[in-house]
Amino acid sequence: MMNLKYRLEDHPSFAENIIYGLQWLAVTIPAVIILGKILGSLEGTGAAEVLYMQKLFAVMAVSLLLQIFFGHRLPLVIGPATVLLIGILASQSSSSAAIYTSILICGILLSILAISGLFAYLRQLFTPRVVAVILLLVAFTIIPTILNLITSGSANSLPAQNLSFVLVFIFLLFVAQRFLTGLWKSTLILWAMIIGSVAYALVNPIWLQGANAYGLPVLGGFFNQMTTTLVIDPGLIIAFILCFLGLSINDLGSIQAVGTVLQADKMPERITRGISFTGLGNTLAGFMGVIGPVNFSFSPGVIASTGCAARSTLVPAGVIMLLLAFLPRTLYYLSFIPEVVIGCILLFIMCTQVAAGLSSAFAAMEEPVFDHALLIALPILIGILVAFLPADVVATFPSQLRPIFGNGFVMGVLASLLLEHVIFRTGKV
Repeated sequence: MMNLKYRLEDHPSFAENIIYGLQWLAVTIPAVIILGKILGSLEGTGAAEVLYMQKLFAVMAVSLLLQIFFGHRLPLVIGPATVLLIGILASQSSSSAAIYTSILICGILLSILAISGLFAYLRQLFTPRVVAVILLLVAFTIIPTILNLITSGSANSLPAQNLSFVLVFIFLLFVAQRFLTGLWKSTLILWAMIIGSVAYALVNPIWLQGANAYGLPVLGGFFNQMTTTLVIDPGLIIAFILCFLGLSINDLGSIQAVGTVLQADKMPERITRGISFTGLGNTLAGFMGVIGPVNFSFSPGVIASTGCAARSTLVPAGVIMLLLAFLPRTLYYLSFIPEVVIGCILLFIMCTQVAAGLSSAFAAMEEPVFDHALLIALPILIGILVAFLPADVVATFPSQLRPIFGNGFVMGVLASLLLEHVIFRTGKV
């Protein structure tokens, strides 16, 4: 049991609430900015990219506040789901309306499954091997995106220069991961964004010339370009259903981890409400036209470093994020980060994802070990193979099946489910 200054239902003073809230904000914002930057660039440059960031901040803020007051009611960080990032990037041949309609529908389905109790039966599909495959696939199938960020991060720098920068910076991040402790370690990604941007500006000063707020207002709304017309693409919906399977396992694991650490009461109810509101958050995200939220698993580390588990301390973080959603110029400068640095940080984050996947695989190891490993190896290789397929090859697939056959994560998960529950089915539940 942790030695905590404030427990789950305690109420720190107003000043302490703000201080702890800023600490939670420092942990939460980097993932929102990084994934928002990647997906916002697909919408266009300048105002279009910032509009995406505004909507994303709003969705994450509202989802966080709903979870704190009505959902799992635990001190859990919320951020954009990386598994949905893979789904969106692999579906660029489809329209934005079709992509975000699929996220909206899948969010509704996830809430229904949680509220009805059917999710408990669905969990039987997620054997330890399948979970390990899902964790590893998230990391491996996003490698093409990381590679693109690293090699084409700037028109004014050579790919070799960018790669050298990444190699040095990633090893420095691991040095920091090794020696930092407490809140410094929990906010490592934030410092990496700041220090990495400054370092890249020193190496490549021409990058700074791209700083242009495009006449963005200081205060501005974001209530446009919503998913007001539903575009139903069956293949795309199936692909995102499989992505949501991965999202739900991540969500479940995060809620269980924090609940166990804090010895929270009524955990089955908290899990049901938490996953239900994650579904509603994704429904809102689909309507707003942005990537959906998921509960992050590193919250216990933040709680341990601050000694504070009071859920009320996340309220200031949510309120500040919601206020930032109405400040487009501020968001532009907050997200003014070199693509090379984003790629490097994303690579570092995916290293932790691989570590989690390998830990899950080792923990579930069965005899014979070789056969056990084979059931993990094939789905991973299929996922990587599909993820690196050239665009002109993917374009030859039937349009209705392209979202499935052209998505490395989806194909890997399908292969894992087929091996686990059909070809190598043992009869155990």
